[in-house]
Amino acid sequence: MKQNENVKINGEKAVLIPYEAHHVPKYHEWMKSEELQELTASEPLSLDQEYEMQKSWRDDENKCTYIVAEKKKYLHENSDSEIKAMVGDVNLFFNEQEDKSTAEIEIMIAEKDARGKGMGKEALLLMMRYGFEDLMVQRYTAKIGYSNHPSLAMFQKLGFVEVHDWLRDIQYCIPANKKNLVSLKCMKMACKINKKTKLSK
Repeated sequence: MKQNENVKINGEKAVLIPYEAHHVPKYHEWMKSEELQELTASEPLSLDQEYEMQKSWRDDENKCTYIVAEKKKYLHENSDSEIKAMVGDVNLFFNEQEDKSTAEIEIMIAEKDARGKGMGKEALLLMMRYGFEDLMVQRYTAKIGYSNHPSLAMFQKLGFVEVHDWLRDIQYCIPANKKNLVSLKCMKMACKINKKTKLSK
């Protein structure tokens, strides 16, 4: 998505950085993991295929993707510290052509030592806030694999409820009667983050 290509989002624990070509090698190493392939229902790709996918996602107005970086390790963009700080990614997919106010949200914390520290939850809420404020999202859904117990628990705590049970995945959404509550949780992140800043070219 071109709209977010120069927008960085700062949180207390995490920084969301637009997914760029220099992030691809580390992302590719993550996705060699059979555990992550299972949790994300992904197929392994070659490095060249990963570069092609990164470029296609950057140009696709139906996909908004960010790298999640650990803030205490992140010094500034386009540096070695940025690559070392990478811990995962968070994405929005606008799959419903007739309804651009609905987005599927996805979160992955790939680095094991970054899990259980609240970075995934913060990254998810920051992304949802960005969607509410800048992308006019009104409804979120999430598709989570049966075996991904940490994600299932996190989404349930945020107010998502099960709406479909498929062979490999469970689909969740925020019911109408909880939308304002979830939106409030996202807006509370405003006091914990800096205003979104334009990245230098």
